[in-house]
Amino acid sequence: MKTLIIILHRGPYASQRVDIGLNIAEKALEKGYGVNVFLYMDAVHAPKRGQMPKYFPNIGERLRILVEKGARVRACSRCAAARGYVEGNADGGVYPTSQYVDGVSIINLRELGNWIKSSNKVLVV
Repeated sequence: MKTLIIILHRGPYASQRVDIGLNIAEKALEKGYGVNVFLYMDAVHAPKRGQMPKYFPNIGERLRILVEKGARVRACSRCAAARGYVEGNADGGVYPTSQYVDGVSIINLRELGNWIKSSNKVLVV
């Protein structure tokens, strides 16, 4: 199976970059690609629980649905820690948080390198 990595680095609701990246992820899943979404910099805000935007799509909910469809969604641990999402030490390479929607994990940035090595395409949005 071909694998696509989408790296998002802008925060949700500040521009359409996250929406565009998630649209691409959804279409890639529909076409049978393996999809990995890596949240970097302010994009680590995207999977926050409890978002209730009135005039925009709910990005947290969209990420949860993408995970249900088979996408792997991971956030950068340094970026997430700097923004208050990391709630303890890593266990098995995953940092704990109660603030993210189900299925989204916080991992070390070095894991992105492993994803890239095993991927067919990388897209930075």
